[in-house]
Amino acid sequence: MTAMEREQPQTTARFAGPEQIRAGERSYAGVRTRVLEIGPRRLIRGAPRLVFLHGYCDSADTWRPVLEQLSETGISAVAVDLPGFGEADPLRPGPMLPQLDQFVDAVLEEQTKHGKVVLAGNSLGGTMALRAAHDSRRPIAGVISVAAPGFADSWLVRAVVAYPLRLWAALPLPVPDFVVRGVAEYVVPRLLYADHGVAAAEHVRRFTSLFPDYRSATTRLDQARQLVEELTKAYDGIGDIATPLLVVACGKDRLVTPDSGRRLHSLVPHSRLLIRENWGHCPQLDDPTAVAGLVGDFIADVTSKRRRPKAARLPMAG
Repeated sequence: MTAMEREQPQTTARFAGPEQIRAGERSYAGVRTRVLEIGPRRLIRGAPRLVFLHGYCDSADTWRPVLEQLSETGISAVAVDLPGFGEADPLRPGPMLPQLDQFVDAVLEEQTKHGKVVLAGNSLGGTMALRAAHDSRRPIAGVISVAAPGFADSWLVRAVVAYPLRLWAALPLPVPDFVVRGVAEYVVPRLLYADHGVAAAEHVRRFTSLFPDYRSATTRLDQARQLVEELTKAYDGIGDIATPLLVVACGKDRLVTPDSGRRLHSLVPHSRLLIRENWGHCPQLDDPTAVAGLVGDFIADVTSKRRRPKAARLPMAG
């Protein structure tokens, strides 16, 4: 069932004042990482824990604007740096997705000690949330997958595999660092935002810091090529997902087309598809207020469904 725009949900639980985002360091599956956290440490009975997963070359900081919006709602949430990104330990040589699967499962093992979780992931994070919902034996109350790649990607993503920028790597002299940084500063906001003119400087700096020089740029591009190749088999059996699933597709996404969301929705028939024509690849940066609203609405919906008798359950309204 497809939905376009929904009214923002009314929030009822509030703290006396804004809750600060708490930052800390933890270890999952042998990987040291950074965790951003909001809300009560002790969950309200029946309330799921919200776990945010970020995309490729991103970090938990991408969810800060949404965490700030959610901090007064009473929702308990964490965002983590995935291995190889942010302040987490680097990925080991070899396939990337199995390492990320192990890491996400370890996060879920910790977060589900006191109840179910809702997984929300953007881009690569959306992929990892889907894989966890399919393979994990942890109690997952629902999944929100935003612009997950590998279903119907744009020509830019396909070109990473077809033309892995070997011309760049084969140049007789390394490209000067200032040129690399200049290209990154130009390209990044145009790829991630619906409107690059409103891109927040601190988030652009966070992305471009990953490409400070020629060597780092070629390493990241080669890693991206490997990831795109792994995505061709990332969703085997994905149609068996039984947990509630909200598929979010973005009309101004220059990396993952809305057809990708439509295909995922067709593979998981009970899922709900939300298309926002005015969002880019990272809607948590484009419109954090609306993203926080749909997250809160989804949590309220899956929580109320769990409380109903099975015979009284109704499909999610469009």
